[in-house]
Amino acid sequence: MPVLLGAGVAGAVLAGLPLRTVVLAGVLASAGWAGSCLLARRRRRRAAAEDAERVRETCEALAADLRAGRPAGAALDRACATWPPLAPVAAAHAVGADVPDGLRSLAHAPGCGDLRLVAAAWDVAHRTGHGLSAALSRVADGLRAQQATRRVVTSELASARSTARLLAGLPVLALLMGTGTGGDPWTFLLATPVGLACLAGGLALGLAGLWWIEVIADEVEVST
Repeated sequence: MPVLLGAGVAGAVLAGLPLRTVVLAGVLASAGWAGSCLLARRRRRRAAAEDAERVRETCEALAADLRAGRPAGAALDRACATWPPLAPVAAAHAVGADVPDGLRSLAHAPGCGDLRLVAAAWDVAHRTGHGLSAALSRVADGLRAQQATRRVVTSELASARSTARLLAGLPVLALLMGTGTGGDPWTFLLATPVGLACLAGGLALGLAGLWWIEVIADEVEVST
């Protein structure tokens, strides 16, 4: 995207458009691109949280089916019906392949890291002959407690994220107040070189602050 943006600015200059217009368009396009990156990051975070919840539910479902006397293959097939990404693991069990390896491979997907615990429980139960349902039940209990902690952390971080977004929007409110009191800050920002520099710097700092808060919050969530 930055390369395309630079090429677009160069093309606009060569086409004879006013430099001020080109700079303003470049600043707004850069801000839009950075904002879309922040939104995409938020969507990925939510998708990973949903997958982590599905991993917990799948572990609980497998443990419940095994306790009820259902064979492991049938339990995996039932789990695939509610969570299709587990299909390769069920297929591996059907052909006699290593189920823990399939679970560990799936654990590389965002939000699915807890499948490593399920794989370890499956591996231990297979090697020792210990009941698989009991092992998965203990893993499910641990995942349930871990999810509860994550929900608390996420709710606490939500206030920090909301504060950061509020602070990022305050300059717009200040501009509106300046316009309401008879000033003309928009002309300064959009029609003068110094104003364009202030606009570019302000947008860059605001978006950098939002990105920094997201990175810190993500690291805290990952560590829980």
